[in-house]
Amino acid sequence: MVLLDLSTANLRNVTLNFPLYRGVEQVSVGLERGARIEPPPPYADDRPVVVYGTSITQGGCAARPGMAYTNILSRRLNRPFVNLGFSGSGRGEPEVARCVAAVPNPALFLLDYEANAWADRQLERTLPGFIDILRERHAETPILVVSKIRYPRELLEPDVLQGAADRRAFQRDLVDQRRAAGDANVHFLDGAGLLGDDFDECTVDGSHPTTLGFWRMARGLEPALRRILSR
Repeated sequence: MVLLDLSTANLRNVTLNFPLYRGVEQVSVGLERGARIEPPPPYADDRPVVVYGTSITQGGCAARPGMAYTNILSRRLNRPFVNLGFSGSGRGEPEVARCVAAVPNPALFLLDYEANAWADRQLERTLPGFIDILRERHAETPILVVSKIRYPRELLEPDVLQGAADRRAFQRDLVDQRRAAGDANVHFLDGAGLLGDDFDECTVDGSHPTTLGFWRMARGLEPALRRILSR
């Protein structure tokens, strides 16, 4: 199968996005006679943005790997992203927090795991400690806490709507408290607005975004990331 047949022989920058749910053991690239591969152009900043979260973060239900919101943002910001989204997991466990903190030379940590930590007040029990663990190794690295996107169920079930509002308020208040205590590099972004007013049109199954949903998430996150990283 030929995806692209170009008539002119020029050097081009090509990004390969590997499958979101399957490991890749070997990659082969075929070249025409006389063609060559050169090192890619450098990132604007080679320090990675480290994103921790759920299957939504991982890219579940994107039409193709390049449309996970982290991959869209990597292209737009010209920065590497480390995607630590865990399908069916991602609940803020301290053991995992220590692994996230071990990523070397991060430019920013983005925490987006509310969607899997809603039961038994798990988000409230884990998020303060998660931030503490990151701060033990990265005292000044920006941390962006993002509340979850809206679910269509919130239009029909008042309890679901209220629960989401309560967790969103908890995250905002926690960040405000940390900033008031002197940590100016922790930030909050309200994920309820990322998909827009017609958020119920942006998921496959009521929770996982379609490609449209991921594009809107990236569009909404980009200004905040640019603002924080520019500091």
